[in-house]
Amino acid sequence: MRSLLLLAVLLGAACRPHHAGTAPPVRAPRDSARVTPRQPVVVRDTALEQRAARLELKVLEQEAQVDELQSRLDDARREVVRAMAKLQSLATRAEAASGMAEAEIALQALRTANGNNAPASPEFDQGSHLLQLATAEFDQQNYAGALYLATEAKNAAAAGQGRVGSDDRQTTRKGEVPFALPLRLQTTGRANVREGPGSGFKVLFTLETGVPIVAYSYVEQWVRIKDDSDRPGWIHQTLIDRRQ
Repeated sequence: MRSLLLLAVLLGAACRPHHAGTAPPVRAPRDSARVTPRQPVVVRDTALEQRAARLELKVLEQEAQVDELQSRLDDARREVVRAMAKLQSLATRAEAASGMAEAEIALQALRTANGNNAPASPEFDQGSHLLQLATAEFDQQNYAGALYLATEAKNAAAAGQGRVGSDDRQTTRKGEVPFALPLRLQTTGRANVREGPGSGFKVLFTLETGVPIVAYSYVEQWVRIKDDSDRPGWIHQTLIDRRQ
């Protein structure tokens, strides 16, 4: 009898209807480790930084060349206007010949200062080209034009002499690259001017913000400069920019 009762209970449980809406038991999720976003790893590429710095200096150099060419173009235009307004007061043949001779002497002096066996400087090449143009104008009896071009050639030679005077040939640094033209820059902050191209060199003097300087060459991110008092030294590229 006991066996029959137990069997009846089991059959009743098996036949009990499932009530709609009753959700099956949900299994508890397992613990998982919280994933922390990885912080980006900054890898400095020193060679790339140095290349970018050199490109910035090249941009400054190109901008200075564009400014120089624009200035010369403006001078040429003004000269044409003067020539048109003063056709009756042209320079004489003797004046043009004298100016061309002076330009030739100045260019020869520049070549000697650079060293006869050294590559010609940009100023020498520019002055020689201007002198050739002056000769062509002289042959066409345009004495005013010849005198003007001869004067420009002398100016180029003078700029080259200024560069030679600024360079200490005894202390030219390894890897030093001259600019095609001296760059007219200014300081962008209080800056130390050092004896050589590096932070380990002695500080010669300090310049305040906005001080005009002239740059002549560079070694990596260090630029050889002179201030208005003609004091030479080296300054880091990040502390200089074009003059306003």
